[in-house]
Amino acid sequence: MIVKRLLMICCIVILFIPFSFIPPHSTYAEVNTTYKKHELRAVWIASVLNIDWPSKTGLPIEKQKQEFIRLLDDVKSTGMNAVVVQIKPTADAFYPSNYGPWSEYITGTQGKDPGYDPLAFMIEETHKRNIEFHAWINPYRITMNHTDINRLSNNHPARQHPDWVVPYGGKLYYNPGIPEVKKFITEGALEIVQNYDIDALHMDDYFYPYKVAGEEFPDQKTYETYNNGRFTNIEDWRRNNVNELVKDLNTAIKQEKSYVKFGISPFGVWRNIADDPTGSNTTAGQRNYDDLYADTREWIQKGYIDYITPQIY
Repeated sequence: MIVKRLLMICCIVILFIPFSFIPPHSTYAEVNTTYKKHELRAVWIASVLNIDWPSKTGLPIEKQKQEFIRLLDDVKSTGMNAVVVQIKPTADAFYPSNYGPWSEYITGTQGKDPGYDPLAFMIEETHKRNIEFHAWINPYRITMNHTDINRLSNNHPARQHPDWVVPYGGKLYYNPGIPEVKKFITEGALEIVQNYDIDALHMDDYFYPYKVAGEEFPDQKTYETYNNGRFTNIEDWRRNNVNELVKDLNTAIKQEKSYVKFGISPFGVWRNIADDPTGSNTTAGQRNYDDLYADTREWIQKGYIDYITPQIY
């Protein structure tokens, strides 16, 4: 079945506090939360590079719809209760947007109108089956396999704001350290929350990019411009950039629609125990805190997210 190709999350979601971070029982008993424990049985449906859906670019509308319905039926038959669908894989959109062009993974041409609203269709079909729809976005990534900004569609925000863009590891990214970028990403996410009946907004493990040997992420000048003496090193400043995005996005979502959840599926290792006594007994070559500048532990402790599903497959 097609669903066998999906990356499957099948876990009990722990709201705020995973087992490794539970304080002594007397303190834990005093934690007051409005959230109820909830079993999340979900699958990712990846659109980037046409991994899962659509199976290839340029399919007729009805064929695209048939493929998605078949995926949903497989999901339902295996007892899942949510789908996490990638609707903004490379600073683009699977819906009409003011914050990104139509995705090339629909028609084969970035910026080309597919003739229908895939997101609206997917949400409707998902809810018909009593399945939750989690809208999955990638906040910073712009391209997958090139650094030529002129290959982007003419209406792409990255072409309109080239000063927001940095190349790294053969890809283009929005620079997380620029305040206007954070505002842009937050507004782009809110566009989805405001216009569609989603159950959750979801991000995966791509924050600052995975490190490439021998190549430094080119944001030293950004650090010098925007740090304003707040942090003594660029690493703490980078972590704060991501923390602020996650915190502000959560606040904005809850102000708009308090019932919409905000979840993240990060890389599985926060820190190795060799780096921090509260880290995991792992020897991961790259870590969220030290390499992706994603302080997942802080997000849990401070309640910035409603659920976390670490990638431990």
